[in-house]
Amino acid sequence: MTTARRYDDPCGIARALDAVGDRWALLVVRELIFGPKRFLQLRQGLRGVSPNVLSQRLRDLEAADVVRRYMLDPPAEVAVYELTASGRALEPVLLELGRWGSQQPMRAAGELSVSALLLALKTLFDPAAAADATFALSIDGDWFGVTVASSSIDITHGRTGHPAVTIETDAATLRSVAFGREPITAAERDGRLTLHGSRYLAERFTRMFPAPHDQPPQ
Repeated sequence: MTTARRYDDPCGIARALDAVGDRWALLVVRELIFGPKRFLQLRQGLRGVSPNVLSQRLRDLEAADVVRRYMLDPPAEVAVYELTASGRALEPVLLELGRWGSQQPMRAAGELSVSALLLALKTLFDPAAAADATFALSIDGDWFGVTVASSSIDITHGRTGHPAVTIETDAATLRSVAFGREPITAAERDGRLTLHGSRYLAERFTRMFPAPHDQPPQ
């Protein structure tokens, strides 16, 4: 059995790192921010993690009361992982880390997971460019609601009623469109994005997330 490493330091930062400082731990939290996931879904979002390492990290996070595990009712009977209240309280930490990290050189050429992409939207959201509206996003077949109101943004998992704009696409295309790498019309023309509702608000949506200029992998 792996022995947990501790800093043996009473500082609050050290105690936080005791709980979530191991490699992959905060990325597991990132993947669960928008709702529960099964083990295989976590692996899909955490490209590069081995099953053994992910299992150990989940056990560590359960022991730290950051994640809880439960079984779905029959006929599924599959283990699912979700954040506890303590785990959900880490979202502002992830957003601030994301803001700091967005200023660092881009060294990875891969695509963002859906959870990482949605957190990036919250990280880069510019209240000055916002238009109050509700947006429904279908990303790789999974639905999310984005509510922009009073210069704030909220993202929830699931369908949302009466959205002003509905966008159906994949994570890579949404990243490209939302961060201004290509216009919505180009993605529509190629069949990678379907838009319903107000085109004006959809165009405003793409200006709410001014991303730092990406630097090529080094």
